[in-house]
Amino acid sequence: MARALLIVLDSVGIGGAPDAARYGDAGSDTVGHIAQACAEGRGDRPGLRAGPLRLPNLAAFGLGLACAGATGRVPPGLGPVDAARALWGHAVETAAGKDTPSGHWEIAGVPVLEDWGHFPDTRPAFPPDLIAALVREADLPGILGDRHASGTAIIDAHGADHLRTGRPICYTSADSVFQIAAHEEAFGLERLYETCRIARRLCDPYRVGRVIARPFVGDAAGGFRRTGHRKDFSVAPPADTLLDVAQAAGRSIVSVGKIGDIFAHRATGLEIKPIGNAACLDAALSAFAGLPEGGLVFLNLVDFDTEHGHRRDVPGYAAELEAFDVRLPEIEAALAPGDLCIVTADHGNDPTWHGTEHTREQVPVLAFGPGIAPGSMGRRESFADIGASVAAHLGLPPLGAGQAWW
Repeated sequence: MARALLIVLDSVGIGGAPDAARYGDAGSDTVGHIAQACAEGRGDRPGLRAGPLRLPNLAAFGLGLACAGATGRVPPGLGPVDAARALWGHAVETAAGKDTPSGHWEIAGVPVLEDWGHFPDTRPAFPPDLIAALVREADLPGILGDRHASGTAIIDAHGADHLRTGRPICYTSADSVFQIAAHEEAFGLERLYETCRIARRLCDPYRVGRVIARPFVGDAAGGFRRTGHRKDFSVAPPADTLLDVAQAAGRSIVSVGKIGDIFAHRATGLEIKPIGNAACLDAALSAFAGLPEGGLVFLNLVDFDTEHGHRRDVPGYAAELEAFDVRLPEIEAALAPGDLCIVTADHGNDPTWHGTEHTREQVPVLAFGPGIAPGSMGRRESFADIGASVAAHLGLPPLGAGQAWW
């Protein structure tokens, strides 16, 4: 019986989806634009990185070819590759939106076709009744923010007032989110989480995908910075995912990083949530080493998105990609005969794009392992093909959506 390691490089898109214009994202291309910026010297940062984007292992596994399938061009530094070492392709999202839950759920076999609820880009952004209920039930002196904003910018703008008044900072974005930022020490981390649990329940009638706790530390004199204790409070998937099917079959499941939050802790098995991409990958490989036959490790690497994509940080994003690339041989070496690893993404977050939001993009799909024949899987018409292929590889019953490529 086989095992599977499913790695989601959060926001590592490879070119606008066919319907990207609907989202204002026609022409977006996370990997392609980062590679171009690095080739032109716009990806340099002293002490961090310099020069062209260097992803030799991902290129050898077919990332450049996947990019070419999505956009018609191989990004600078990612080719040419005559024969990739992996089974490679690109996938199109069918779910509405361009957010983390919709992308991950579709990867796991559940495309959500109905639109999520969103808050308007107005001031205030939130319905007065929603805020009144939150203030009352969470025993708050009020809120700050109440608008669309970048998380780092709104903390800088309201952090001092938050410390003075005790009012948490509530904000949203083009995604289906209600975000609450509060000082980890002055407000309290557990109090922030409880406030978010209340907000999660209150946001359910509005079809909001996630309530996100955004703790920070610091002060006005020294500056504020977000900590690694972020927590997402998602709605549960509307149907059985790959995780549910694996759990019903009695398989071992290990969820690393944000996976537990994204799937509302349903059928997520052993949850491990270190801080940082490197620590999450370490934890996933350690768990995989002891995983019994038929088991699944599901890993999200969020730093691409939160630390670099939303901050429009090209050098930081490039360095994060290069750091993952260096570890790809280690991942390959961890696979025993019969094992499968899939590296993919859930949406884009082009750091050269306007605004600070996700971008509606196609994603790479790189599948490899001992006995996995390399070649092209072409364009997959749904992210759900990934979950369907993992299920088939593990000998699980078919999922509700998706076509396996085996």
